[in-house]
Amino acid sequence: MTLRRRRFRTARAALTLLTALGSLAGAALTGAAPAGAAQRGTPIAPGVVYDQFDIAAARGTAHAHVLTVDLRDRRVRLGLLHAGAVAARATVSRQAAAQGAVAGVNGDFFNISETQHPGVQATGASVGPAIARGRALKGAVPDGQRFGPALPPGTSTEDVFGVGADRRARLDRLRLTGSVRTPEGVLALRGLNQYALPVGSIGAFTPTWGSASRVRATCGTDTDRAAPCSTDTYEVTVRRGRVVSASDTPGSGPVTAGTTVLVGREEGARRLRKLFVGERVAVRHRLVAATSRVPYRFALGGYPVLAGGRPLPGLDDRTSAVRTAVGIADGGRRVVLLALDGAPRYRTGLTIAEVAGIMRTLGATAAFSLDGGGSSTLVAREPGAPAVSVRNHPSDGTERPVANGIGVFSTS
Repeated sequence: MTLRRRRFRTARAALTLLTALGSLAGAALTGAAPAGAAQRGTPIAPGVVYDQFDIAAARGTAHAHVLTVDLRDRRVRLGLLHAGAVAARATVSRQAAAQGAVAGVNGDFFNISETQHPGVQATGASVGPAIARGRALKGAVPDGQRFGPALPPGTSTEDVFGVGADRRARLDRLRLTGSVRTPEGVLALRGLNQYALPVGSIGAFTPTWGSASRVRATCGTDTDRAAPCSTDTYEVTVRRGRVVSASDTPGSGPVTAGTTVLVGREEGARRLRKLFVGERVAVRHRLVAATSRVPYRFALGGYPVLAGGRPLPGLDDRTSAVRTAVGIADGGRRVVLLALDGAPRYRTGLTIAEVAGIMRTLGATAAFSLDGGGSSTLVAREPGAPAVSVRNHPSDGTERPVANGIGVFSTS
């Protein structure tokens, strides 16, 4: 039997199992597909198969678009899609085209609006940690500063889905650890390219941040995103290890190569005011995994809904919506990327509890919820086509620019 035929039969067997199991967490595959839909089990690249199917959910029919990625095939890998900077947005199809991905879905929740802070613009930066090609791009904002639905009990903005250097997918937590070494002593660093800093802290902004204003980082509190912006702030610019300038107000514009901008609020601001132009300053930071000792090549934020083959306790089973999620199967060697269709006939979507159930029935033992609603997008390349195309119908009617996503890359 050829490798392609074996993978096709495996995907079909998973769908047959889903049909046989019937209702699970209020949702089950019905097997129907809209007229003119792509054929089931369409190979996108070696190790990558695209499929779609209807789901009979508690509040109506939902339609799922699914990519199954076999990481045992060395010709395929997962990576972070992004818009070129942390504080920037672009559609999933544009991000995929720019980075040469053959498929992908949208990723983490992000700073989409700032109605509570007049005069402050949304940065577009994502909520959770992010790693691309083994390099830490950003840390997680405080739990109370996140955008998106309420976190399930016991979860955090530090939760991530990622793939390690061993090519295995896993769920984990990534905590930022860092320091600012000065002549007066060592200061704790509690932010890296984040749209929100913990109260009383110091955060670092690198060229990876982009050009968005850094004022937003000093707005809200650890428990209240809508709280006023701090009036006690300070910013220090460090270039090639020395302080070159300082300001009472966080600035904007690109951070040049070899430069780190330190932003402090409250106690963090008071500590930064002790630094003088010309002083030597060394900034260090890294993301530390809670469980895995294997370095991550790629990771992004969201929140877990399934662990150890069981749905997390306290998952919302009332609010239905268009969703995007990622599942982990076969000990991290197989990944399932799911995005629901946002067309009017399917827009009732699934509850988070239903998402966990569907992922489990598709063979996942762990699953992770990503941004949904108008952000939910799945793109994939048609066989022989030079670029990806959008396979689902985004509920906004058009693709929404998003902060990041999960990209599927092929060397074939």
